[in-house]
Amino acid sequence: MNLQTRKNLRVVVPCMVFIGIMIGLVAYSPTLYRLFCAATGFGGTTQRAVVNSGVVSNRTIAVRFDSNVAPDLPWRFDPAQREVSVRLGEQKLVFFTAENVSDSAIVGHATFNVTPETTGIYFNKIQCFCFDDERLGAHEKVDMPVVFFVDPALASDSETSAVRTITLSYTFFRSVTPDKAQDLSRFLATSEPDATRGQQLFAERCVACHAIDANKAGPMLGGVVGRKAGSAPGYKSSLALLGADLTWSADSLDQWLADPGKFIAGARMPIRVLDASSRRDIIAYLELESRKSTNPTEYKPVAQGSLDRHRKEKE
Repeated sequence: MNLQTRKNLRVVVPCMVFIGIMIGLVAYSPTLYRLFCAATGFGGTTQRAVVNSGVVSNRTIAVRFDSNVAPDLPWRFDPAQREVSVRLGEQKLVFFTAENVSDSAIVGHATFNVTPETTGIYFNKIQCFCFDDERLGAHEKVDMPVVFFVDPALASDSETSAVRTITLSYTFFRSVTPDKAQDLSRFLATSEPDATRGQQLFAERCVACHAIDANKAGPMLGGVVGRKAGSAPGYKSSLALLGADLTWSADSLDQWLADPGKFIAGARMPIRVLDASSRRDIIAYLELESRKSTNPTEYKPVAQGSLDRHRKEKE
């Protein structure tokens, strides 16, 4: 390689690297921007959480709700309540109603933000229809749950300490990726229990403290349905559970997940699952796992994203 060629390469190679970096930044700028907004709350972007901190303040704040629909989406979309009062740190369950007024199923996707924008870093959503593309059947009407809490740290931030009202706004658009949509019908009270969705919810909401086949911070949950409360093998249960004359069933698990402390006084589990459809599906998964632990040769693991096995077992 002669001297002139080497000189040319010293100029060309850095230029090509620079151009490649610029192309990469352009290609991934929407993703990077979303990650930046999610991390900082910029533009009123809310946070996503699995559970709340467990700390609840006596200070209350009003949360108002606003809903909008893009002109090309033939849906009605409204909050079931215009405003709620919530204590900082307290989980709150609210509902939005969506109705497809067209003659065909349509997939929508919701964008969202809060105002004042400075509160975005403190507004945490545990469950929300805005996380996914959502399919709504022709003339179908569904109440969609949102579970959120406002971080108590909002009160100690000089930029937000004076805030007394937060507005959570949603706008539904027609989705550009309809093949990846979930069915909003999962929120209907008449929907069949979905063990596969329950497994996904368990992985999102429960695995920090629980496993199916091992004790962690909480007891193992394999075989929990039909088991006496406080009798998980090798786990030291609380006095509240040991003293409860209770055998776990779908009904008792539903009451427990909705509010452990209310169901069994002195219970130390801090997590609540406020949405009934989520509890229903988590319990369906636990029921399936309990049957598998009793008759392990009859069942295979639930395959994420496939309902075939679960449906056959129910028939």
